[in-house]
Amino acid sequence: MSEPLASRIRPTTLDEFVGQQHLVGPGKPLRLATEQEHVFSFILWGPPGTGKTTLARIYANAINAEFYELSAVSAGKEDIRRILGGKGKKGEEAKGREEPSLPEFAESKRARVLFLDEIHRFNKAQQDFLLPFVESGELVLIGATTENPSFEVISALLSRMRVFVLEELRDVDMAEIIDRTGFDLAPEAKQWLIEMANGDARQAITMLENTSQLYDEINIETLKETLQNKFLRYDKKGEEHYNVISAFIKSMRASRPDAAMYYLARMIDSGEDPKFIARRMVIFASEDIGLAQPTALVVANAVFRAVETIGLPECMLNLAHGTAYLARAPKDRSSCDAITAAMDDVKKHGNLPVPMKIRNAPTKLMKNLGYGKDEGNDPEGDLMPEKLRGRRYFEED
Repeated sequence: MSEPLASRIRPTTLDEFVGQQHLVGPGKPLRLATEQEHVFSFILWGPPGTGKTTLARIYANAINAEFYELSAVSAGKEDIRRILGGKGKKGEEAKGREEPSLPEFAESKRARVLFLDEIHRFNKAQQDFLLPFVESGELVLIGATTENPSFEVISALLSRMRVFVLEELRDVDMAEIIDRTGFDLAPEAKQWLIEMANGDARQAITMLENTSQLYDEINIETLKETLQNKFLRYDKKGEEHYNVISAFIKSMRASRPDAAMYYLARMIDSGEDPKFIARRMVIFASEDIGLAQPTALVVANAVFRAVETIGLPECMLNLAHGTAYLARAPKDRSSCDAITAAMDDVKKHGNLPVPMKIRNAPTKLMKNLGYGKDEGNDPEGDLMPEKLRGRRYFEED
């Protein structure tokens, strides 16, 4: 079987890599780590087709590591044991194991890099199994995910890894990658492909390869034919959800329940994790509705619980109920804006002294020093630290 085009043109150095200049540009963190051969575990979080696998390979090559690639969808503990030479059962060699369909394990002093695609699909037990090997340095773990790792990766593992956020590729980056394929496209065909792929380089390359195999010429018409007329840009495994979830949230924010319901239907039909949708609804209830209708948080939490308890397809009704409620609810972002402003003040001023009159006074000495002196006697007084006297995060009623 011939090697896929995406693999044939894959960059092998950072100088050949396109996009993500905030990570791989001169003086940027991944560039420095690669150039200095700094060995550490990290997570690459971002949309599909933005270079996560390529960056992992380039990094592993730069530190002269043994490179192993697994998908969390199909991999398990036994695959990890084989990479580690059978370790993982009380530190003993696993006996009678089958030969792995992985690179031959080698006893050497070279670092072992495991690139775990879709790390968010590893359950807690599987992630717990990885933890001691990452902690000891026996395994350098590079996780790739389209999901927020704060929600999907256990805290113990996350604390031992650095997170790099990848951005959707810009049009100029996509154009350069399309040029590298060697196909001669008219400007209008190239622009159509860029807009269709929407920042996903792998999708654009695959489209070109498939079209070239089906037709003698690559133009807008043949590209559209390759798409088979009906194409929803949303992977059935939930990989490409950024645009649709954004449209879903913005439709609810604009109080457009019909649009919100459409985008909800697209996510459900495409296999999105219903808990991901419900989680976003809980956040939305406080962030965008907030004090205007406090019961919105109660409803959103009830939807999340129903999704956990019932599951698809029935929980589609709970999601629809919650979506309509949240979209129609009045909106108020004041509590969200207030905590944002307060966090900015904390970062700017640090730990300012709490006014004496509202400090805790559990002992007589502390009372004599003025701790809690006016507690409850000055409800109209300013309870902010001295440096922030008069500071308000909410508008006066």
